[in-house]
Amino acid sequence: MQVTSSNTSLPHRDNPIKVSVASMIGSAVESYDFFIYGTAAAAYFGKVFFAAESEIIGVLAAFATLAVGFVMRPLGGYLAGHYGDRIGRKAVLFWSLLIMGLATIAIGALPTYAQAGVVAPILLILLRMIQGIGFGAEWGGAVLMAFEHAPEEKRGFYGAVPQLGIPLGLLLANGSFLLSVAVFEGDWVWRAPFLASFVMVAIGMFIRMSIAESPDFENVKRQNKLVKMPAVEVIRRDWRLILRIMGLRLAETGGYYVTTSFMLSYVTLAHVTSTRNVLIGTLVGSAFGLVSHLIYGALSDRIGRKPVFMLGALFTIAFGIPMFMMINTGAVIMVITAVSLSLLFSHDPIFAVESSWFSEQFPTTVRSSGISLGYNGTSLIAGFLPFIATAIYGTFGWIGPAVIFSSLGVVSALCGLATRETAPGRQQHNDAVRMTYSEA
Repeated sequence: MQVTSSNTSLPHRDNPIKVSVASMIGSAVESYDFFIYGTAAAAYFGKVFFAAESEIIGVLAAFATLAVGFVMRPLGGYLAGHYGDRIGRKAVLFWSLLIMGLATIAIGALPTYAQAGVVAPILLILLRMIQGIGFGAEWGGAVLMAFEHAPEEKRGFYGAVPQLGIPLGLLLANGSFLLSVAVFEGDWVWRAPFLASFVMVAIGMFIRMSIAESPDFENVKRQNKLVKMPAVEVIRRDWRLILRIMGLRLAETGGYYVTTSFMLSYVTLAHVTSTRNVLIGTLVGSAFGLVSHLIYGALSDRIGRKPVFMLGALFTIAFGIPMFMMINTGAVIMVITAVSLSLLFSHDPIFAVESSWFSEQFPTTVRSSGISLGYNGTSLIAGFLPFIATAIYGTFGWIGPAVIFSSLGVVSALCGLATRETAPGRQQHNDAVRMTYSEA
């Protein structure tokens, strides 16, 4: 059986703007749920759930539970990829959002260590695992709905729209904590942002159910070309590409968590400045990201995915030490600028093109599995980076995390150079990729 191009006899395509915005809103809700944990882990959970006497030990324990969610993301990616290629992208989006939302709300209602002893951190870890599965299932379906509804020559732009959910989610997450600190006291400071997720999840689910299934998937289904075990098939045939995608993401996702989650604990441990200034810098960078992602996505349609990606990777290499030097001044404007620049030029150009560039590497029949496995596989490394950076800081000082940040850029740049360009108009699509999954 031969897999044909997905642009013949396609079912009805929904309005790409409507689909992209709906995917973005759902991604923002899930990102909010996932990111409020990182902020709470850095600022509160060391004492609340682990009752650690040493400040750095408490942070390490909290970051260890943060990493648990990342470890579970590949499982979520595997399940979402398999069912996204088997039963459709839309169903996966519904269940991922529901799972993520319920786990987040439950965290907000957990007893503390003082109230329940060791049961409290155990429950926290279990719910973080569920969060990881839900978040791992989210990304592939969201970007494919936008990508596969969009016209081919604008897939870079429309594919970047759901990516806005990440900075928007982070904006909402950090904004909710700044508001909570101003309004509440005690445990309610960290509980309120988790419990507020209920309203956001309900809105996100309603919006997502209003859009049509991916026309590319419907076309494959109609032609009876569904792969029985898509995740297994793509691992067997394209495991090297999946590993390369993992490397491509290191600068973006690893650098992101060094800049945000680790930096919150760093400025406290090093007594450099208030965590509030890091949060403000994150808010400013995320606000710029609501525009920069669209610019980078549109630019990738004109000059190619690879040049835009390499901008972010090379900036990551160059900015590691300067970023920490700016933070170490303790000056409010320098801290805010350093965090904002990292997000704007290290994270955003890479993240903006991932949805289109990664999707174009795989045929429709295994596309959900391929991008979900590659995207979430990076979490096995990135999720531990705040923990690793904190431990290395304890031994080598700030230069250790700075070198880690730049090293992530080196790995991603090398992987970027080894990955083929796919943007229409810059290089013709390799037709052999769409024919790979034919019967021997």
